[in-house]
Amino acid sequence: MTGSEVTPSFRLAYVPGVTPTKWVRIWNERLPDVPLTLLQVSPGEAPDVLRAGGADAGFVRLPIDRTDLSAIPLYAETTVVVIPKDHVVAAVDEVSPEDLADEIVFHPLDETLEWERRPGLPAAERPATTADAIELVAAGVGVLLVPQSLARLHHRKDLTYRPVTDAPESRVALSWREDGTTELVEDFIGIVRGRTVNSSRGRAQAPAAKEKSQAKPQAKARSKAAAQPKKKAVSRPKPAKRGKPRRRS
Repeated sequence: MTGSEVTPSFRLAYVPGVTPTKWVRIWNERLPDVPLTLLQVSPGEAPDVLRAGGADAGFVRLPIDRTDLSAIPLYAETTVVVIPKDHVVAAVDEVSPEDLADEIVFHPLDETLEWERRPGLPAAERPATTADAIELVAAGVGVLLVPQSLARLHHRKDLTYRPVTDAPESRVALSWREDGTTELVEDFIGIVRGRTVNSSRGRAQAPAAKEKSQAKPQAKARSKAAAQPKKKAVSRPKPAKRGKPRRRS
């Protein structure tokens, strides 16, 4: 390797609650020579990290400002309310925002849900982070509504959660800079979308491989033709010879 050559690498950002393990494993199987580096960022920081080139692609929570960013929505998460285990809500299977009307509901500054009208009673001060809000819930001060993955991420033995009906959902997307759609980014998009190694929408085939794949149908056609039985020539009967006319005496 000369001094001017640079070893390719791929940097992937992700927000708390998103687990990229499966996709990273597939990447390592398909592109073992291209190291993948993970970078955890907050939901608010993720778009700026991508714009600044701190990561080649990243898992973000929508909505984001899509100016100069591309995004592929992947899935939506159920919204849950995090409560102490001895809370009255723990006795039911699910609740609605109206059921929390008399509860102090925390809305941290890094909240990932978009509400037209925030449920419950507002806290005297908004917690800085979701982790801070979890501590307040554990102290019995109020409750917290978050995507289910964040409730699992901040799991505590003294807390539980229940699904909330008629609540906005947090949508997770794969995003990258529009002017940074490199071959490696395309490779990762293919992995996330479940494309196979031989997918026609993956990387362009190498010339030798392409020629080989084109030669296969031709060879198959020739072998098929050779396998077909040859048609036997049909012998036609020869026309009968006419005799000489007999002279009249």
